[in-house]
Amino acid sequence: MTISPEVAATLILLVHLAVVAFNVFGLIAVPLGRLAGWEFVRGFWWRFTHVLSLAVVALQAVLGRACFLTIWENALRADAGRDVPPMIAVWINSVLYWPLPLWVFAAGYVGVLLYALMLWRWVPPRLRTTGQASA
Repeated sequence: MTISPEVAATLILLVHLAVVAFNVFGLIAVPLGRLAGWEFVRGFWWRFTHVLSLAVVALQAVLGRACFLTIWENALRADAGRDVPPMIAVWINSVLYWPLPLWVFAAGYVGVLLYALMLWRWVPPRLRTTGQASA
């Protein structure tokens, strides 16, 4: 079974939205989790993935490159040959893409990455060792 380029583009857009939600969630959940005593915010691999994701976003912006998900989605939409994207794509695009200069995004993403690295120090993640009881 093959899917159309338009459907594939919309799926990539949904993945992009999920990545953004994951990144924003981590920035909020970690400091709240420290205050509330939530142990999951100290999970090493979750935190590592979060910081790595933010680092990729910041690096792409600093290098003046669009996100690879955006490039892939746009290429698929061009292959679909449809001028008007589906309504869900229009709505998600309005949430994800703002008409600001690239330097604004680069500065913001670097600032967010620095904040996440500060959280790494303030709420240090823990590696689970064998024999340790699960929570």
